[in-house]
Amino acid sequence: MLDRLQALADRYEKLSELLCDPDVSSDTKKLREYSKEQSDLQDAYDAYIEYRSVSEQLDSAKTMQNEKLDEEMRELVKMEIEELAGQYEQLEEKLKLLMMPKDPNDDKNVIVEIRGAAGGDEAALFASDLYRMYTRYADGQGWRTEILDANLNDLGGFKEIIFMIVGKGAYSKLKYESGAHRVQRIPVTESGGRIHTSTSTVVVMPEAEVFEIEIHDADIRVDTFCSSGAGGQSVNTTKSAVRVTHVPTGIVATCQDGKSQNSNKEQALKVLRARISDKMREEEEAKYSGERKSKVGTGDRSERIRTYNFPQSRITDHRIGLTLHRLETVLNGDMEEIVSALTIASQSDLLEKGEQAM
Repeated sequence: MLDRLQALADRYEKLSELLCDPDVSSDTKKLREYSKEQSDLQDAYDAYIEYRSVSEQLDSAKTMQNEKLDEEMRELVKMEIEELAGQYEQLEEKLKLLMMPKDPNDDKNVIVEIRGAAGGDEAALFASDLYRMYTRYADGQGWRTEILDANLNDLGGFKEIIFMIVGKGAYSKLKYESGAHRVQRIPVTESGGRIHTSTSTVVVMPEAEVFEIEIHDADIRVDTFCSSGAGGQSVNTTKSAVRVTHVPTGIVATCQDGKSQNSNKEQALKVLRARISDKMREEEEAKYSGERKSKVGTGDRSERIRTYNFPQSRITDHRIGLTLHRLETVLNGDMEEIVSALTIASQSDLLEKGEQAM
């Protein structure tokens, strides 16, 4: 690993030289390419420089420990060695994580699909709560959100909502949100005060660039229709809503929230590319794993990834056994503790598998 880290440091420093070269600074393409490469190396480079410094200090302290010292100085050196040894181990673990292969989709924008599943109107209302949670989290990250398609019920909940989150690193933060989310609470529609359980499902997909998923006009069928609102009633008389079907795969994407037919078609194609890319990724993973569980499934309790219990103000992520007793703040967008815990758990799992394979 140390050889790889030194090669990384050498490349980082070479990029610093290149970015100061007048020939590079006048070439927009090269400037952007080298700047991005250096930015991608920044965290690992900084950690490696700190690691080298701590390693040198630790070696120096150990050498001093072997010299003739009075009792007080020997105790001070011992304390310094213990502190430096702790820093050394932490930096070593950090570097192992930083040197793991990075998910190429991590920096991408995401397309999020939320659907009310088991529970009727209550599931649709919970879907709107999840939408609010993700959009407020996105606001806190400085990201932008944009609704691509929405289907409301009569109570203002979402039978389905598809939206995009635009911001660097959006996929790296939200990719673990796919799955069935269960809610336990007294429904708005329940007069007897009985706690009701329902589920909504979430799918998070990285945005697929046009050059990544090429869609030929001959492979799609485009249908137009009048957009509809709550209960399915028509909300305009012009056929601005668009449904695009990818004939080879049968994958369909619909958009009706844009101002024109052209904008709706463009947004539907974004969703279509993301869905095709996701399907291809599932098939590729299935080749290696032998099986791949659906991200969404049916929304049954047995497939849940997280439970939101309102009476106890409790939220539990069942994959990592994390329980928090601040449901309201999480639903208001304060998700970072959950996001970080899921990321760390995933990285630890990858690190363990990597060490076992060595």
